[in-house]
Amino acid sequence: MGSTEKKALGWMEWLRGWLYLLYEMLFQRITASHLQNPLPLPPLNDLTCIITGSTSGIGLEVAKQLAESGAHVVMAVRNSKAAHELIQKWQNEWSGLGAPLNVEVMEVDLLSLDSVVKFAKAWNARLAPLNVLINNAGIFSIGEPQQFSKDGYEAHMQVNHLAPALLSILLLPSLIRGSPSRVVNVNSIMHCVGFVDTEDMNVVSGKRKYTSLVGYSSSKLAQIMFTSILHKRIPAEAGISVVCVSPGIVHTNVARDLPKIVQAAYHLIPYFIFSAQEGSRSSLFAATDHQVPEYCGVLKADEWPVCALISHDCRPMNASEEAHNVETSQKVWEKTLEMIGLPADALEKLLEGEEVQCKYGLNNEE
Repeated sequence: MGSTEKKALGWMEWLRGWLYLLYEMLFQRITASHLQNPLPLPPLNDLTCIITGSTSGIGLEVAKQLAESGAHVVMAVRNSKAAHELIQKWQNEWSGLGAPLNVEVMEVDLLSLDSVVKFAKAWNARLAPLNVLINNAGIFSIGEPQQFSKDGYEAHMQVNHLAPALLSILLLPSLIRGSPSRVVNVNSIMHCVGFVDTEDMNVVSGKRKYTSLVGYSSSKLAQIMFTSILHKRIPAEAGISVVCVSPGIVHTNVARDLPKIVQAAYHLIPYFIFSAQEGSRSSLFAATDHQVPEYCGVLKADEWPVCALISHDCRPMNASEEAHNVETSQKVWEKTLEMIGLPADALEKLLEGEEVQCKYGLNNEE
């Protein structure tokens, strides 16, 4: 290919991406038919887990099932009132079945990087171990006009990639304390139709027409590329596994932006689409199964930078061809650190136990 800058996905890659998507929609039930629903979990009494976006959908299921298995669950959410109401409901349903659920709420707004820094500082200040961080919150604003966060970033890119990246790096001190620990990024098969232009992360240059589909799929691909480098850069002895998961096709609000043929397939939804409980299985598997660190370890030894990716059927899967683009992945890593206000050596410093200054969250200094 030479060193010419790639401007978009090749049409073959694009077509292959849509075929993957269609295949996943039509066959996910069959490929995941070996899994029980809900996924059985071992006792998790010594597990502390932070889950973003846990008041609805997959995050809600993950939080509830982890709590019922004995884990200490921290719901990191924008709407703390909704979270408290959920906890009350869960406690009532659980009453008499075991010790009260160990769930708490902490507020974080992923559309504000200040808020992310504030959250991480508050958690790290406890000096408590963190065993699992599940970056579950995500947005897909179907058919909406382009929106930007108050930090000036395209909303999908910020919520689905930048904020979770910042959270993962800032929580490293707690993840080291909780080692062996894991970071689980809830991704999507839609990354297969994504393309990241590191010179135009906000999709404002006019080189590509913005649609919510472009915003969403690029943010998911950026997350996989970033995660692959993060995974490679964390030394094995730190004991932190980093993995992306694809929950399968779960939400039904995806259709309006999709090609007509895929929309037609959506009319058969009730049979093909996963419920949130079924969609939560890959996240729960990635958060708790003993095979995950081993799988991450094997991938660390590989030469090419592909992140550990677990499919909706709780088996390893390969990311898209574009996700294996070493050069772009490295650029996404550098560009992301710059966008979230961290120095280029932030990861190394935090792993060494040093302090790192983020340019966000400074006005929250007490």
